[in-house]
Amino acid sequence: MSAASAPGTAASAPLLELEHVHTYYGQIHILDDVSIKVGAGELVCLLGGNASGKSTTLKTCLGIVKPREGRVLFAGEEVSRRSTSDRIGRGMAIVPENRRLFAPMSVLENLQMGATTTDPRYFDEDCGIVFSLFPVLDQRRNQRGGTLSGGEQQMLAVARALMSRPRLLLLDEPSLGLAPMVVKQIFGVVRDINEKRGVTVFLVEQNVHQTLAIADYGYVLAKGRVIGEGAPADSGLLETFASGLARFKAGCWREAAACFEAVLAARPGDGPAGFYLERCRRHQGGLPPPPEPGLIRLEHK
Repeated sequence: MSAASAPGTAASAPLLELEHVHTYYGQIHILDDVSIKVGAGELVCLLGGNASGKSTTLKTCLGIVKPREGRVLFAGEEVSRRSTSDRIGRGMAIVPENRRLFAPMSVLENLQMGATTTDPRYFDEDCGIVFSLFPVLDQRRNQRGGTLSGGEQQMLAVARALMSRPRLLLLDEPSLGLAPMVVKQIFGVVRDINEKRGVTVFLVEQNVHQTLAIADYGYVLAKGRVIGEGAPADSGLLETFASGLARFKAGCWREAAACFEAVLAARPGDGPAGFYLERCRRHQGGLPPPPEPGLIRLEHK
């Protein structure tokens, strides 16, 4: 992996870092030795299917759940045992899955809730910024959040998070349940927030194509393990690999095998792609699966 493409290099020191994190819910092992870096000023994505551990990764970053092993670092300081409120105070903000707005409150009141950790003197200025990103919210400022359309609610969830002036914006599946045109708009704003506003973004998604189109670097998560990572030059392989995982999870063995064969054609000897291809063939033949794979690094060469 070249220094130019890896996240958290000297040119972009890690703002967020997970080091060999193991997270549990009771005795259930959810995250298994997860290591992720998000460089300052970068837009890094985490791809994976349902129940892969994506949301738990964000909850671990934010301190909603704490790792049993490993470390979480923010701006070079370990925050593994710090509270969620402490991490928010340091500059983290989250756009949660399913938005979780204050439905009875107006758009403006939701923005006020997002701004509770900042100096009130900046409120009008920050409202102007989020209204420039989402003009429809300005038109709906006195409307209750719960009566907005799904796309407008997602815009409000992003705007509310931005009102805290975050250093790191965490987004949990912002495309979930939205029409394609709205998804395109949301992703365009996320890219602008990163490029034009300088906000570091860690984006968790299942929408592989849209996500890789805006990301600087990507990780693939399956069954709580990071099994793939790569830079934009590798986005085609990451997309193919992630698509293969989705088809594998759905039991579409033939389609999944075609995806893994395409990865192997570009990266002969690739371990995880070969592992999943063998599993596809074994499922088709009624044979037991092989052992779990290690990490795949889709490096541009």
